[in-house]
Amino acid sequence: MRRSQVTTVSLLAALALTACTNAKDVLEPSAITPPASSAQSLPATQGTSATTSPTTTSPAPAPTASTPATPAQTAALAKTRLQVAPIVGASVEAAAPLTAELQARARQRGVTLVGSTDQTATHVLKGYFSTMSEGKDTTVIYVWDVYDPSGNRLHRINGQQKAPSVGSSEGWQAVAPATMQAIADQTIDQFTAWLGSGGAG
Repeated sequence: MRRSQVTTVSLLAALALTACTNAKDVLEPSAITPPASSAQSLPATQGTSATTSPTTTSPAPAPTASTPATPAQTAALAKTRLQVAPIVGASVEAAAPLTAELQARARQRGVTLVGSTDQTATHVLKGYFSTMSEGKDTTVIYVWDVYDPSGNRLHRINGQQKAPSVGSSEGWQAVAPATMQAIADQTIDQFTAWLGSGGAG
């Protein structure tokens, strides 16, 4: 078990370093308009959430649709204007369903997404992605950093999503849209849980 954790941490560290130096496959999220049918609910798997200390990780509870938000949480979400920065590491084809679902899930949770030129953003979300193929499965590893408008990192969300590979492909071609949609749902759920726990302050 410990070896698996060390491997995951190593992979995430390598991913973050690679993502910071390689912006070859970048998608501007505000360029995509989500289709009306994109607001589908997918089963979420547990990711991890970390504070600004890279060595501290803890599970982040994801709020469910049946969990009523407190007045303070509702107020924090209503004031939030989230800007999603260009996504690093994922192909445009793989990032498209992710971006559409981020927009749909944010609406469900009461978070306003704003475009890249909007000066009223309260938070900026930057995502770094990588894939790893193992047999018939492909794992998507992701790291999201949450920044304030001044560029100070406030929070980190990271995790991985494993699913059967599409066809005999490898890399991003093997990743199904549903996998990226599940990541989007987990990301917004963990972001809103962080806000609701006082992260907005």
